[in-house]
Amino acid sequence: MRTTAVVVFASLSLLVTACSGASSEPVQSAPPVTSKPAVSKLKVEQVTAGLEHGWDVGFLPDGKILVTQRPGKLALVDGGTKRDVTADFSDVLVRGEGGLMGMVISKDFATSREFITCQTHKEGDNAVDIRLVTWRLSEDNASATKVKDLLTGLPVNPSGRHSGCRPTFGADGALLVGTGDTARPQHPQDRTSLGGKVLRVDAKTGNPLPDNPFIAAANPNEQRVFTYGHRNVQGVTVRPGTGQVFTAEHGPTIDDEVNLERAGANYGWDPSKGGTETSYDEGVPMTDKQRFPDAVGPLWTTGEITEAICGAEFLTGSRWGALEGSLAVTALKGQKLLLFRLDDTGKVTEVTLPPEFDDKFGRLRAVRSGPDGALYITTSEGKDDKLLRVTPGA
Repeated sequence: MRTTAVVVFASLSLLVTACSGASSEPVQSAPPVTSKPAVSKLKVEQVTAGLEHGWDVGFLPDGKILVTQRPGKLALVDGGTKRDVTADFSDVLVRGEGGLMGMVISKDFATSREFITCQTHKEGDNAVDIRLVTWRLSEDNASATKVKDLLTGLPVNPSGRHSGCRPTFGADGALLVGTGDTARPQHPQDRTSLGGKVLRVDAKTGNPLPDNPFIAAANPNEQRVFTYGHRNVQGVTVRPGTGQVFTAEHGPTIDDEVNLERAGANYGWDPSKGGTETSYDEGVPMTDKQRFPDAVGPLWTTGEITEAICGAEFLTGSRWGALEGSLAVTALKGQKLLLFRLDDTGKVTEVTLPPEFDDKFGRLRAVRSGPDGALYITTSEGKDDKLLRVTPGA
């Protein structure tokens, strides 16, 4: 295993590229990826097991944890005990990459007991859309009832491919939602489609916010768009104290990206080749500067390496020492945790791969910062998946 790790470190050091958010600047060499951690080690504890494709994690005010599972299951974790939460997910299309996906706990949960999920929706056996749904958890935490469909009409692929879908609260309380292009060539560059975007909506109504970049557009979908030209955004996080929005995005087997989102910007993915191609042509660049000179380039990309990066979250609190403020990103295919050091502008200055996560836990999906400052990470192997708690080691 150690030999494999060395090869990965070396390959990433050679092939990873980084660039600034300003599209006029040239691509620069990436900071080297190293296995040397910024602290002596990380402590990884298993909180619970017995999950099935744990997709997202939400923290309740009383310390309990909700976990969505892609096959349409919801679990409540209390200490090391896990129990199922009864809810009607019979209309969730569980196929391929689709199912019960991202989740956020509502800001007013203490009084409303509401949380929001992102899920693929079916009627009968037919795929209809991907939607945001508001739920209410019972007082005894045993069941959840649907309150309403918060936002419908996100495109869906019947196979479940590129379903996204990660909601996160912005620093201003806006609901930010990373979506997938559902492997349809026209969606990323079509601002009237909700696929291949980062959306920005009101968490109570699903409506666009009045300061959104395209609020003057006639189409209500376009009014909800924060950024576009994405392939499959599965990580969305906000840098504490700055309001900067960072995303993690799947590339076409290569070129997974970490991006700094800029309101109204195009991130350059266009498998339709300007509408001239009806097939899903994945031979185009993730950021097509030739077709879109003003497209925002990635902060960091895997280059020729496939990692399938997924969740994204910042390390907060002085307990992390030199790691405080780092961006943590999980990887599915890479089966590792990546830690990014950033300067004030968001430029990547260092990337480390903690050896505690080098192919030891399988595919890693969610990563969220708990109220205790620890990182909580789910595995996504599909059988006896784990919820892990990560803190600085001794």
